[in-house]
Amino acid sequence: MLRGDLDQVALEQHVEESVLATTFQKLLAWGASSSMFPATFGLACCAIEMMSQVSSRYDIARFGAEASRASPRQADFLILSGRVSIKMAPVVRRIYDQMLEPRWVIAMGACSSSGGMFANYAVIQGADKVIPVDVHVPGCPPRPEALMYGFTKLQRKIKGNPDQGWRARYNAAGTEEWAREDLITDSPGDASNAAYERARRMVSSTAPLEADRSVAPDEGFENRGQS
Repeated sequence: MLRGDLDQVALEQHVEESVLATTFQKLLAWGASSSMFPATFGLACCAIEMMSQVSSRYDIARFGAEASRASPRQADFLILSGRVSIKMAPVVRRIYDQMLEPRWVIAMGACSSSGGMFANYAVIQGADKVIPVDVHVPGCPPRPEALMYGFTKLQRKIKGNPDQGWRARYNAAGTEEWAREDLITDSPGDASNAAYERARRMVSSTAPLEADRSVAPDEGFENRGQS
């Protein structure tokens, strides 16, 4: 194409359809999220569900994370699939420290996220007490679809556009930053005051829940016990 081949309108349309402007950091984040190297590592029963990610049914290769690496020095992505015992905690931490930077972690299942059913002295009550966790996937064990969903959330986080989750539903995006600024200034800022007013109006416009007073609590409990 030579200068003058397109008029002003056609030139602007051509630029809009053909040119993409971004920052170098965003380009790197997009590339990192699309070419992740998970470590070949499993802890317990969740690892069986995790292994199915590479099967043809789920095919994590569609998201660019099929090249599992046997060495943490070649991996930048760790899935904690199962409970983390006190005995395994130093091993998990060492593997994490040997991984490439930047690196990310998904806690898969209730056991790695919060200890799950193992509320005892032998199991870490949450893997984030040992290493930083980016995404928690609930379930016992979670299905492969749940892990895939958590993985796509992690990709969005790496790209710099994380899902807000419940914060979006309650219009709470940004409250952490506001609170941090409030601590610096030692007084509520304009954003915090505006959010407080919105929340106050929302609560005042919501009808209170009506309790069912036809059955006394003790009576209901006794009826349930008899049934």
